[in-house]
Amino acid sequence: MKFGVFDHMDRAGPDLGRQFEERLRLVELYEGAGFHAYHLAEHHATPLGMAPSPSVFLAAVAQRTTTLRFGPLVYTLNLYHPLRLIDEICMLDQMSGGRLELGVGRGISPYEVGYYGVDPATGPERFAEVLAVVLKGLVTRRLDHAGKYFTFDDVPIEMQPAQRPHPPLWYGANSLESADRLAGQALNVVVGMNPQGVGAFAQRYRAAWKALGHDQATLPFVGLSRHVVVGDTDREARSAASRAYALWYDALLHLWRAHGVGLPRQMIPAEFEDALDGGYIIAGSAATVRDRLKRDNEVASINYCLCRLAFGDLSFEESRRSVELLASEVMPAL
Repeated sequence: MKFGVFDHMDRAGPDLGRQFEERLRLVELYEGAGFHAYHLAEHHATPLGMAPSPSVFLAAVAQRTTTLRFGPLVYTLNLYHPLRLIDEICMLDQMSGGRLELGVGRGISPYEVGYYGVDPATGPERFAEVLAVVLKGLVTRRLDHAGKYFTFDDVPIEMQPAQRPHPPLWYGANSLESADRLAGQALNVVVGMNPQGVGAFAQRYRAAWKALGHDQATLPFVGLSRHVVVGDTDREARSAASRAYALWYDALLHLWRAHGVGLPRQMIPAEFEDALDGGYIIAGSAATVRDRLKRDNEVASINYCLCRLAFGDLSFEESRRSVELLASEVMPAL
């Protein structure tokens, strides 16, 4: 079982410069603790994401680490010009010595892409075209493409990634039905469901992978992301987690509430206790967290455990303690 870190970079307070620096210090701790990768979200015009340009922050991550893999989860492809994104991907991969993990997606909010003048209704076909152009541009020296949204005629491509043919691809999945398609594309996947839902997804993904003639030993990552807070006692950890979760959830609702609508689907319970019971958040002592992760990971049948360790108003020290206890008492047992 490998462990990773997912980070929304939701607003933690008024001093954004301090938040960035403390997050980079945490990233250094993630590397020392043995995490496989650090995954950063992209959001716009919302306190849910204060790193609207993932490449800028990840360039700093590349310089503060030497072995930790990292990447966006995800680049919101519909907001990018393909040539610009090809350059950014190649730069990050080269700057880090080939440690980039490339997450791609359409984003969850139509309002964010709408602010940029992109019609949300074009999302699926625009995403497919941008992804096709980017993947082509990462493996060729001259780019030709004639599509609905972009046309390129013999454009020279000077940049190349360090990893060939390109960095590993990631996608955020939210439906069981997408498992067959994603297995066919050999994408690493983080699934936005409870452990039981992820278990059904993983079973279908594995079956599709086998049907394609692939060895299970080469199965891409299938992961589950959860908020995780580890403290010296259950009471201490749950008190901090409950406080921080309320602020994070408020940020999650921000744009939807501003437009007078609710979330399009119940992605995660609003109440802390419901989220705790459902396995969307795990908080407690090292023993409590270890036992819950072990049980839920087995139910979910995952090979990648993704933790959200900094969210809401968790202090640097509270997140640091979670990392220390995970590394010393939880991860070795899983």
